[in-house]
Amino acid sequence: MKVLVIGSGGREHALAWKLSQSQYVDAIFCIPGNGGISEIADCIDMDIANIGNLVAFTKKEGIGLVVVGPENPLAMGIVDAFEKTDILIFGPCQKGALLETSKVFSKELMDKYKVSTAPFKVFSNYIDARSYIDGLTPPFVIKADGLCAGKGAYVITDKEEAQKVLNDLMIVNIYGDAGNKVVIEDFLPGIEASYIAFTDGNSILSMLPSQDHKCLFDDDKGPNTGGMGAYTPIPFINRSLEKEIDKDIMDKTIKALRNESIIYKGVLYGGIMLSENNHPYVLEFNVRMGDPETQPILYKMKSDIFPILIACAEGKLNTIEKIEWRDGVSICVVLASKGYPDRPEKGKIIKGLELLKNKDDIMVFHAGTRKIEDEFYTSGGRVLGVTAIGDTYENAIKKVYDAVSCINFEGMQYRKDIGKKALIRKTGNN
Repeated sequence: MKVLVIGSGGREHALAWKLSQSQYVDAIFCIPGNGGISEIADCIDMDIANIGNLVAFTKKEGIGLVVVGPENPLAMGIVDAFEKTDILIFGPCQKGALLETSKVFSKELMDKYKVSTAPFKVFSNYIDARSYIDGLTPPFVIKADGLCAGKGAYVITDKEEAQKVLNDLMIVNIYGDAGNKVVIEDFLPGIEASYIAFTDGNSILSMLPSQDHKCLFDDDKGPNTGGMGAYTPIPFINRSLEKEIDKDIMDKTIKALRNESIIYKGVLYGGIMLSENNHPYVLEFNVRMGDPETQPILYKMKSDIFPILIACAEGKLNTIEKIEWRDGVSICVVLASKGYPDRPEKGKIIKGLELLKNKDDIMVFHAGTRKIEDEFYTSGGRVLGVTAIGDTYENAIKKVYDAVSCINFEGMQYRKDIGKKALIRKTGNN
């Protein structure tokens, strides 16, 4: 079967790479793709916001499955458009995408169906919201309702900051309509994890838990980014806790959506906070695979991903018994451009990639790259996701940073502590 992957980041490279290993996949297309994806797929320069053109292209090429990477096409209703054709598509419908595109929808759904999350209030009026925060004692959290490219959530540590954030979101409208409503919620202390599951709208099949590193600098300092690295598995979520999250969060949310007449297919991503007593709370839901979490997760996956994606799209996930995983620990370190996340520099030549070709335990996933003749150049903020697998956390960390040392481009920046949180808190994985 021919497969089309929508997107251009490291997540999409990982998806295309994993699909390229399937015996069922004859050819892969990617719109728009990137330099690395172009080595394994036919990259098409097309606007992914033009859903009509995407449908026409897919029909013309005889593509049998479309896999959607980023959230924006899902928010625009790409799945709804393709479901009117006979072409299978992997991803949730537009109403299902509200879990990510509207914090208000997500929080109210969790409240209605008793999915554990922080207590909250919703405001659409600035004066009311300002009055409410004046009565709060930090820390607390302010979130814009809509999509803000990962930048719409603020942990408030003092009143002056709260007033500025509220003014920026609701008066200045720095994120446009996304800030017309805000969610103000209690701050939840604890440790964060990414919990991602496949679903066909009836059942779930969870992937390995992972941990993302959002801040630009070591020790979780600096501005928030799209993610500077991730690793899997994480030692503080054991099998018993996985079953609890599956039952009380993931499966309960899918059933809640079905109760609201939304058949949710694709990926459900729970940003989880584990409290001091290891109780899981939902910080937020995403409706697509994480980036960079996808890279270490799929690099560690032994099973063929194609039958899983098809089963989700067809509503037959119960035919997939389980996912097989490679032994060990998988870690991804993101190499970013100078100026990221605000004004990333572009057009810098990337050196050293040839040193890491055809390795059994190293894979470099491309994000912001373009290929000109035989050379790769930077073309975005997050440039590469260097991913390694090792027997232990210590071994995987050493491998991935040895690989990072082989690569260079002008202004390259990266965190040097990805995976080290796992060494601090180990509670077993049984």
